[in-house]
Amino acid sequence: MELPLPPLDVVRTRGRTSLAARRRRLRAKAWHIGQCAVAAALAWFVAADVLGHATPFFAPVAAVVALGTSFGQRLRRVAEVAVGVALGVFIGDMLVLLLGSGWWQIGLVVVIAMSTAILLDGGQLIVTQAAVQSIIVTALASQTGTGQPIDRWIDALVGGGFALLAAAVVPGAALRRPGEQAAVVVRKVAGLLRAAADVMVEGEVEPALELLADARTTDRLVRELRAAADEALAVTVSPLRHHHRERMKQMVALADPVDKALRTTRVLVRRTAVAAYHRAPVPPAYAEVCRELADAADLVARALADGTDLLPAREALLAVGHRTSGLGRSHALSIEVVLAMLRGLTVDLLELTGMRALEATDAIPLPSRNWIDSADRPEPG
Repeated sequence: MELPLPPLDVVRTRGRTSLAARRRRLRAKAWHIGQCAVAAALAWFVAADVLGHATPFFAPVAAVVALGTSFGQRLRRVAEVAVGVALGVFIGDMLVLLLGSGWWQIGLVVVIAMSTAILLDGGQLIVTQAAVQSIIVTALASQTGTGQPIDRWIDALVGGGFALLAAAVVPGAALRRPGEQAAVVVRKVAGLLRAAADVMVEGEVEPALELLADARTTDRLVRELRAAADEALAVTVSPLRHHHRERMKQMVALADPVDKALRTTRVLVRRTAVAAYHRAPVPPAYAEVCRELADAADLVARALADGTDLLPAREALLAVGHRTSGLGRSHALSIEVVLAMLRGLTVDLLELTGMRALEATDAIPLPSRNWIDSADRPEPG
């Protein structure tokens, strides 16, 4: 069942979340923005001061376009864009030199540039950049005096070369980010569990609805984790970071169990809110186990962030799993779902410690058949 949420509270929560997320993205991209700036500046310096080109417009443009704004655009993609830029500049220059510039020349140069890129077996990036850069040259370069045709082509090569050099130099922070972001998600799980435990004890509706609104804003955390994992894996293409590739593959594989853990937590929070809404009391032992699971989740988060041994966290989770097996059962649907989610979340977190899903499931004993609100077993269905 969907519960009513206070609209203003939801808007305020999402607004704060959005601003915080944007700040995190800016911090995460700061290194790469710096890379683009340095590559552009050096490309201009070499083309203008070393090679003596008057206005080497295409040198910094090629560097920034090829680098893009993501660690995912690495080496191969940077090379493809650099080649596409150089090819487009060259073809555009040749056409302007032979036929001049105008509307029909732009149409012709797009056909020639894209066809040439395809004949060279180029990828989509090469084809697109060849067309775009040839348009720029045809439409603007001949009128703005940005150097001789061969100079513009050399400038594009210089910019592409600096983009490739910058792409090979990546910070070690990118390799740490997946573990750190996974820890952020797991800490959020722990925080939601503690808040859910408070709702179980107090049974108040308003805090339950606020908690539910908070839980529903957490999808972005998993998106950020997947982006960080993909970027870290892309970084390992660099010759300087290639030896980290296998470990990064393992970090990429963490995204799915982390996502599952967060989804399970949201279901637990929702059913806890439903129980509060319907004034269905949750057994005190459930709240105690919920807090113990939060403590175990914190151990998982700490190990992921620090890159340390996950065995202590696994042992704590297994202990919680055994506790869930001794909890009394209830005929109330919400209470039964809360118990199921506590057990399911324990399994999800155990996967983060390196256990397989079936292995983790088998490690937790079957739930108790002790019914706390009736001496009779529930009727089938």
